[in-house]
Amino acid sequence: MSSVLEKRALKLIPLALAAAVALSGCAREGFYDDRNLDYTKATPAPPLVLPETRNAQRYRDALPVPQAATQGERLDEAAEIRPPQSLAIGSGLEPDYVERREVGDRTWLVVAADTGTVWPQLEEFVRSRQLNVQQSSASQGVIITPQAEIRLQSALRAGSSEVRCLRGGQTLASCLDALESHLSARSASASLSSSWTAQRLTNEQTMQVRQQGDEWEVVIPQPIDRVWAELNHYLELDFSQEGQRDLLAADPSAHEFLVEYMTETERNRNPLQIIFSADVRKVSQEILLALESNGDETILRAINASERAFSADDQRELLERVSGYLR
Repeated sequence: MSSVLEKRALKLIPLALAAAVALSGCAREGFYDDRNLDYTKATPAPPLVLPETRNAQRYRDALPVPQAATQGERLDEAAEIRPPQSLAIGSGLEPDYVERREVGDRTWLVVAADTGTVWPQLEEFVRSRQLNVQQSSASQGVIITPQAEIRLQSALRAGSSEVRCLRGGQTLASCLDALESHLSARSASASLSSSWTAQRLTNEQTMQVRQQGDEWEVVIPQPIDRVWAELNHYLELDFSQEGQRDLLAADPSAHEFLVEYMTETERNRNPLQIIFSADVRKVSQEILLALESNGDETILRAINASERAFSADDQRELLERVSGYLR
């Protein structure tokens, strides 16, 4: 019996040694070294400095970000507003990578990427056509060639950019067509930074929904033509359901939209309210969406154009929905 136990004990010795070796891996310098304390002793290293003799043409900023891209001043004391209704996937409202906007004889491109992403694509466009660059400034977002002037700035919606191609201050159609084709070809590989998740209202938001007496209005710190073009684009897409929400007319000279809209109050009428009301149907009503220029900012108002009641809550609901296109 003792010999059998001795043999079993001898067999367990290698297992014990193997376990001891394995557990040693959890030691301070093993495979599972806890380095949390190491970071408390870390000190900053000096910045990397390239030699003065370097070729300045080869070593430049990889992704220069135009500093002059963002326009408009932030407004203080913005009203606390509810998040805008998101443009769900499949709704038909998610933007293409490159889209056109037009007001009168002015046309420009809206790209669903930030200016830091679009700027290298514009430089690539100029190089691919071997244009002679007379001036190029990433900080100002401008490239000037003998043929045209290409300008880049941030768009009204967060994470998007606007690209213009001008000659003598007027839109150069042939250049804009070529730019649209060039940027569209890169949409598959471009990283889209414009999404509704990234566009939720934050402290960086410059738009203001405010109450003036019994009325609500939206203050948009952008020129009226840019605002009108953007709203026109999305109203044509979203206000296309007859009896619910429908774009009836758009007047670019007066900067107005006439829409048919069923308010949330009307949509949520319960059966008891319907029975005891004068109209047993749930119906929409005509609303005038009017833009007014106020210097460098634009005021958006919703004005009742029907005989049905249009409360302050109804007004605010519609304004929040429409202004959500610009976030």
